[in-house]
Order: sequence, then C-alpha cells, then structure tokens
Amino acid sequence: MNGQKIAVIGGTGDLGFGLALRWARAGAQVLIGSRDETKAKDAAERLKQTLNAAGLRQPQEILVSGFENVQACTQASVVVLAVPFAAQVAILKSIRGSLKGAILVDTTVPLAAAFGGKATRTLGVWQGSAAAQARELIPPETPVLAAFHNLSAEALQDLSETPDCDILVCGDDKPAKETLFSLVKLIPGLRPIDAGALEMSRIVESITALLISVNVRYRVRHSGIRITGLEPEA
Repeated sequence: MNGQKIAVIGGTGDLGFGLALRWARAGAQVLIGSRDETKAKDAAERLKQTLNAAGLRQPQEILVSGFENVQACTQASVVVLAVPFAAQVAILKSIRGSLKGAILVDTTVPLAAAFGGKATRTLGVWQGSAAAQARELIPPETPVLAAFHNLSAEALQDLSETPDCDILVCGDDKPAKETLFSLVKLIPGLRPIDAGALEMSRIVESITALLISVNVRYRVRHSGIRITGLEPEA
C-alpha cells in the first residue's frame, strides 16, 4: 500500500469527498481539510459510515480523519486542492506556509459559474490557468501538479460504479508526477496520463466545460475523457 498521507483540502465538497472516499477505500491514509474543523470531522465520519455500510472496510481499517486546512497540510506529503475557483486564491494564501515537503495537486477549474456565469464557459486567468495561478501563490520549492479536472465527482461518490476516465496530469516535476501516478492507480477505472508541463493545464482545465456541455446535450452525468493509441500501462 502506498505510504503517502493525502490531505484533501475541500474534502467536504463533491470532488474532494469523492477522492477521499476512493482513496480511503483503497486503504490510503486521508486527511480531510476544511476551513471549519467541525465540518471536516463530520465529513470524515460520514466517509467511514459510507464504507462500513457498503461492507468495503471495517471501521478500524479506515484511515481517515478531519482537520482544519492548515493542520491537514502540515501532516501531509501530498496536498490535493479541491475547491471552487472563487475560493482558490484565499485558500492557497492560508495554507502556503504549511506545504513544506509536500506536493500540491491543484484540481481547480476556472468555470464562469464560480461568479454567476455558465458552467459551460471558462474564465480567463491572467497567469494562463488556475494551476499557473497556484504556482505563483505558493513557495517555489513546492512542486505543483494539475490533475483531476475532467473526473466526475458524482461517479467517484457512487461506490457501485467504476469511474471511466483518464487523469491528465500536468507539471514540471517528474518525481512529483510519479508520486501522483501511484495515487491515481489506487482508484480502479482511472489511468494517469502525463500531459506535459504545467502550462498545458490551461488546455486540460478547459476540457471540463466541454464535458459539462456534453453531459447536458446527451443527458448523461459522467462523461469523461480517454486518450487512445497508448499502451495499457501508459
């Protein structure tokens, strides 16, 4: 089993809770982070109850706990930021002093819906992408990766389903990518794909708006993305 401690900042939200749930199901140690510690602890308890009720893990096997964001980050080797675009800057400023020795994985998508617009549109970000904005806000020694943008949060939370999606990972630190790849592979149905440098995140982030449009047009909820022509273990 992978020995990483994973902090999911925004773990009370849909995507964050879904990722925490799947990693906990795989036996990983997960720290759910929230600005409100009580909400984080409540989410951790709900996660334990979900896995136990499904008969997937005994309570003593579920390595999940809830903390205030900074407390979660200081204990983690991988920090996954799963918050709405409107909250990204404030959250990063609050945790950037607590990321020593950790990898930051940014899942943020700059959807116009964050500020009252359409979910099928993205906003322009001065730095080029939400991930690039994150890179500017945290210490330079902290590796930043962009991932999990095109993954259905609803599919993650439905334990009767196996997600069907490639995870496009952007970043400039190869060892950090290898660490994240191992975590992606803990979730059945997901395949990590090296999508290049962090600057490529501007393209990957925009795919989310496209998938939302496809969901609406075809009246589905879990559309994802697959890259063809690669070896199975790419």
